[in-house]
Amino acid sequence: MRRHRRRGRSRAAKVLLCDIASRASVRAAAAAWCGEPIDILVHNAGLMPSQRIETSDGLELCWATHVAGPHLLTTLLAPFLARASGARVIWVSSGGMYFKKLRLDDSQWRARPYNGTNAYAETKRAQQVLAELWAEKLKASSTTVVHCMHPGWVDTAGVRDAMPGFYRRMHANLRTPAQGADTIVWLAASVRAAASSGKFWFDRVARSPYLLPFTRESAAARDALWAMASAA
Repeated sequence: MRRHRRRGRSRAAKVLLCDIASRASVRAAAAAWCGEPIDILVHNAGLMPSQRIETSDGLELCWATHVAGPHLLTTLLAPFLARASGARVIWVSSGGMYFKKLRLDDSQWRARPYNGTNAYAETKRAQQVLAELWAEKLKASSTTVVHCMHPGWVDTAGVRDAMPGFYRRMHANLRTPAQGADTIVWLAASVRAAASSGKFWFDRVARSPYLLPFTRESAAARDALWAMASAA
């Protein structure tokens, strides 16, 4: 924290701790917010469990971390985002979602044998759809813009621990954390990114979130995702 204060212009930085997978923790963090406008909200928490873990709220951990928690936090902080001029919400998804469609019939992995890689990819697809839905919801009521992006394959502890075989084969080609964060920072600061909302970005370029035809979801599925995320 001291290092970041030295590198920034403000010496009044504050830290609010939040377990994004816990509804109680998310609500407590939002309630502790000082009430000032929020300019940038980045949903970057992520994990890829090797086995099914259920949170105290009865949710599968990937779903709780990537979908339910960020959705609730956005809901609770929306009034503070609206107070800022041109606030931005950025969802950090993953290229793994390109191979998955929105799947809601067993989002909590109670019927299927658990697969952490697939749980991760499915919830990352859900993030991309939620970002579009949030962009539509906020369009009429505020100047807040919402975008989703994926950083490419980045050399992080998460990749090393969750996908050791992949890491051994590909580590020489992985991006640095700074390279992975580049588009996040750009979306938070650039004028061009503020001119639109609800897009999916990679390397500062708006891309289609659908590379395969079967991954497109129906309007009913989108509505169901919003309802599920809001109820969780």
